[in-house]
Amino acid sequence: MKVLITGGAGFIGSTIASACLDEGIEPIIIDNLATGRREFVQGRNFYQGDIADGDLIDRVFADHPDIHAAVGCAARIIVPESVAEPIMYYRENVTKGLAFVEALLRNGCTRFVFSSSAAIYASGQAITEDAPIAPGSPYARTKAVFEGALEDIADGTGLRAISLRYFNPIGADPKYRSGLQVLTPSHALGVMIDKYLAGEPFPVTGTAWETRDGTGIRDYVHVWDLARAHVTAVKDFDGILAPGDRSYLPINLGSGTGTTVLELIKAFENVTGKPLAHEFVGPRPGDVAGAYPDISRATQLLGWTPELSVEQGIADALAWMDRRALLMNGDS
Repeated sequence: MKVLITGGAGFIGSTIASACLDEGIEPIIIDNLATGRREFVQGRNFYQGDIADGDLIDRVFADHPDIHAAVGCAARIIVPESVAEPIMYYRENVTKGLAFVEALLRNGCTRFVFSSSAAIYASGQAITEDAPIAPGSPYARTKAVFEGALEDIADGTGLRAISLRYFNPIGADPKYRSGLQVLTPSHALGVMIDKYLAGEPFPVTGTAWETRDGTGIRDYVHVWDLARAHVTAVKDFDGILAPGDRSYLPINLGSGTGTTVLELIKAFENVTGKPLAHEFVGPRPGDVAGAYPDISRATQLLGWTPELSVEQGIADALAWMDRRALLMNGDS
């Protein structure tokens, strides 16, 4: 089986490609290397270029007419950047994505797994796929807009699409073939690692939220668990979205329980074996209690639940940082 993966030189896309290889599936990768890393596609069937380049997509399918399905991971994902450059985000995440889907249909590829985001939901706990869509940033809105377009396209054409929605991927490929490209991700774990390495206290913003311990709650899922879900969606695609049945389906991925800030601190201390300096401060403007998704649908349809703990994600993230510095000479 062959699977086309866009954004396959990035953190999530490259990990999905590795999981495919481990399952005997051949990944065919497209990436323009705007944020992806060339070393993540070494030894793999790689086409450098843009997903909106119709001639390139046609050439890929001419070379590999037996592609079973496509996985869409190509996107810009930095929330502050999306606020500063919304036109660029709509162009990269929506306009180019539509051009790619058009090329898929032109080449007879009707199975599409979209790497989406649970950031399209309003804040809440145990969020189901039927929850209201209320994106809080241009980045999240581009994901929601593209999902809406996918649903409409699936209704009117032969396309069938599965959107996998999740919050914060952590960790690295367990074999360390690839990992996060940047040394300091912007979610709480990334800030925690940054503060830990700098010897500075980690700020706990708010202690009176309606959560298990009063601190904010976020959702973290190991990137390898995410990769496993994408591979299962590809392999079982026709069972999940049988031809002639429904044509579009969103599925949440995540921990199913979320992790509070104090729980994250405890997990971090368990991994490092050292206390983590932290301080309690007031909530920042715009802060919310946080969110995590209900994953019942993923369990039912994909047979999927996360296998790797937050502690494992932290350990792999720290190990990858050390390995990445060696592999890439500290180039961020």
